[in-house]
Amino acid sequence: MTAQSLKEITAHNLRTFKSHYVSEISGSLGDLGTFLPIAIALAMNGTVSLASTLIFSGVYNILTGLFFGIPLPVQPMKAIAAVAIARSFSNGSIAAAGIFVGSCILVFSVTGLLHWFANAIPIPVIKGIQVGAGLSLVISACSGILAPLGWISPSWADNRIWALAAFFALIITNTYRRVPYALALFVLGLTLAVIRTALSGHLPGFQIWRPFVVIPGPHQWWVGAVDAGIGQIPLTTLNSIVAVVHLSHDLLPNVRTPSVTHIGLSVAAMNLLGCWFGAMPVCHGSGGLAAQYRFGARSGASVVFLGVLKLFIGLLFGETLIDLLKRFPGAFLGVLVIAAGLELVSVGESLNTSGARDVNHTGSGLLGDMEQHLGTVFSDEERKRRWTVMMVTVGLLVGFKNDAIGFIAGMLCHWAYDIPKWWESARRRWSEGRLRLQ
Repeated sequence: MTAQSLKEITAHNLRTFKSHYVSEISGSLGDLGTFLPIAIALAMNGTVSLASTLIFSGVYNILTGLFFGIPLPVQPMKAIAAVAIARSFSNGSIAAAGIFVGSCILVFSVTGLLHWFANAIPIPVIKGIQVGAGLSLVISACSGILAPLGWISPSWADNRIWALAAFFALIITNTYRRVPYALALFVLGLTLAVIRTALSGHLPGFQIWRPFVVIPGPHQWWVGAVDAGIGQIPLTTLNSIVAVVHLSHDLLPNVRTPSVTHIGLSVAAMNLLGCWFGAMPVCHGSGGLAAQYRFGARSGASVVFLGVLKLFIGLLFGETLIDLLKRFPGAFLGVLVIAAGLELVSVGESLNTSGARDVNHTGSGLLGDMEQHLGTVFSDEERKRRWTVMMVTVGLLVGFKNDAIGFIAGMLCHWAYDIPKWWESARRRWSEGRLRLQ
């Protein structure tokens, strides 16, 4: 990255924040519905340090905002987190998992494998991964966060009535997007959480961060890498790198799109540093980018603000925040996740439009010519084919809750459509070969 590009990014960040600072702040809070529940669950189990997680993810937010100039999220590695929570991982095991994934992504990035892989994926499969990830967010929010709520339980400050009110407000602000929905919901939720925490007598107190180093043992390396790390690699590669680069271009076409290699190096660096200090393994994600964009973020200034906030409270309050954060209304978090999922689902609409990124391109990959072409470019048969490939990817991804299975299914469907073309090409070459022999 050149000094000139950094200068342009800085100017864009400052210009956007000065003119739309309320939207930028509101957008920065859009991904809390994913970040908070997982971070709190891992911290309550003693698997990660909440202070280290807040501090390192805050630093990552600041750096990504300054270097990329887009509201790039810093999210938990969900596959690792799911295994770690279910099996009550030690801090050494989850650190080993994060370091293992970071090392693999680093190798993929510096060798060019990541760039080749991204360029080889057809656009319908990438759209399928994005839409599938969006639907997965909606399903997880409804079944995991909102479904357990009662009409007046588990608390007067967290129930279905609050969820309905938040969802109704979301629908209204879908028309009036200048309203800082996420900021208002965060302030209200934090106020309710403070009241509930005060009534229980467990308000946060000052606790200066004391860094410590986590060194996994041999067994922890094995458990972390094999049981959690391997399953995270396809999710990180597809959703946190390839899909997020594609989505950033779709949502923010006037901002320089980061390369797949740079995003890969960012993911690798975050985990090769923070996991040694008890921080949660993290990545970037298309769902988080969609959420922050949905609630108003349009530049890196939004995540710089969020990073400064995380850094401040992590350094001064640390683990004492657990009681407060776990009382943040799940009703609000669930609606935030639904909004992020719906925003991500909506990107599938451009699959067969004239602005599709692979229109009239010689290659079908992500990194080809990004120039848009006007006019009707797809026949009805081509539209149906592309739609089918995308929906096969979506269906298998959502059905198996696995990005890798969805990706493989989508690629097989894409290749199956090419079989007649391959056969005709092979037959023609064989025929031409026989003619030359005569």
